[in-house]
Amino acid sequence: MALLFTGCGPQTGPTTTLSPSPTVTSETPTGTTTAMPTATGEPSATGSAPASAAWTSYTTADGELTFEHPAAWSVRDPAGELPEGGGAFAEVTNQAGKPLATLRTNMATGSTCLERFPYAVLESEELPLLTQGGAAPRYMFETRGNDAAPGPADTPAAAYGIASVPAPTGDSACAIFHFFTWPPTAAMFGAFYNPENNVTPGAESLPYLEQAKMYAGTPEYQDIKRMITSLRPAG
Repeated sequence: MALLFTGCGPQTGPTTTLSPSPTVTSETPTGTTTAMPTATGEPSATGSAPASAAWTSYTTADGELTFEHPAAWSVRDPAGELPEGGGAFAEVTNQAGKPLATLRTNMATGSTCLERFPYAVLESEELPLLTQGGAAPRYMFETRGNDAAPGPADTPAAAYGIASVPAPTGDSACAIFHFFTWPPTAAMFGAFYNPENNVTPGAESLPYLEQAKMYAGTPEYQDIKRMITSLRPAG
């Protein structure tokens, strides 16, 4: 299924000819942030450093969705910058101002799988609180392509986010499609892996996909995963 949302930057790795942009509509006032008590940080996947300790919650301006994020990160809700039509838009950045994930709702999507690629699923977790009939959507961190076969053209070949499509099986998969069902249409919460934003210390000289795999072991990634998987209906 062709990837329909644009990444957060260019990639120096394999790149599909099928990457049309989605129709996105959103116009909302600023969302709300609620401070949460400081909690003990969780260890990273490598156990080398703790994840963020102080967290806060954010509710989208339309009052529909809530998620938690490290208190040191920022959430930008550019009210009025997108066309009318309702929905929500929130961009999460780290302390350095690097974008790490985007939440958008009221998106028009479609998909066509014209080509399949080698793949790897680095993380996968069901999110039952976001179920809208049928199977629960899943949080995914996955890649396309490998040293022997390139991934999709014109699109970074690694991404994390929420998907309503089942996890891939077999020896190949369609292009990454990180959208989940959310009334009235669909939504996204995630990003393409971009080495310029998702900095992986000590991995700068490695190929793109190797950097992505190493990033999964960093405290920042563990915070991103915790943030995205905390998404739930508000209230």
